Amino acid sequence: MAFTNCYEDALRAKEYAKLEFANTYYLAFRDLPAILGQCVSGSRAIDFGCGTGRSTRFVRQLGFETVGIDISPEMIAKARELDPDGEYRLIAGDDFSPLPQREFDLVVSLFTFDNIAGFEAKARLLHRLGNLSRDSGKLINVVSSPEIYLHEWASFSTKDFPENANAKAGDVVRIITTDFADRRPALDILCPDESYRELYGQAGLEVAAMYKPLAAGDEPYAWVNETRIAPWTIYVLKRAL
Repeated sequence: MAFTNCYEDALRAKEYAKLEFANTYYLAFRDLPAILGQCVSGSRAIDFGCGTGRSTRFVRQLGFETVGIDISPEMIAKARELDPDGEYRLIAGDDFSPLPQREFDLVVSLFTFDNIAGFEAKARLLHRLGNLSRDSGKLINVVSSPEIYLHEWASFSTKDFPENANAKAGDVVRIITTDFADRRPALDILCPDESYRELYGQAGLEVAAMYKPLAAGDEPYAWVNETRIAPWTIYVLKRAL
């Protein structure tokens, strides 16, 4: 059976639009302002897999002129509804030809690669995202750590999917977001660190830095495992020149 992107769905778009920067998601965004301040010069940004625009608005609030792009018409429609002054573009698969090449100082992608099946497709997209970046630009890829599919979290549950423990790189893994009412599991693709590093090399990218954010324990959230296991991995990438 062909893999289907579960985010190309009007109900999922409606629910996803309710997500904020709280609970487990807080850790994915908390350190980005400091990371971007340290490694990015310039102000032009593109947000690949922008969904309903949460990450696009976040990056724009940090001072970047940001364009959000996504393959899901439902997500783009919701993003435009929520942020009519923002710039959101629907793209066809991995066709970035309508976008300016080598002109962006920052390319961000938060959680998008969790849902892309096939290592060839991932590598091709990463290569084309690299082509959007200036020579001095940086790519920020925030992905789910493999551990997220094995434990319980403030924002997620995986207890109903013990088969996740047997998944190998490239296999489908399931996870339920508990921060909104839609309890249908997301179907993600397991991609551990070694696989991402191989993909980056194939795409002509280098890892400049990697972060595994943990909760400190004094945040106003009901942490479950976040203080001892990092649910996310943040990669800072640059083009291999």
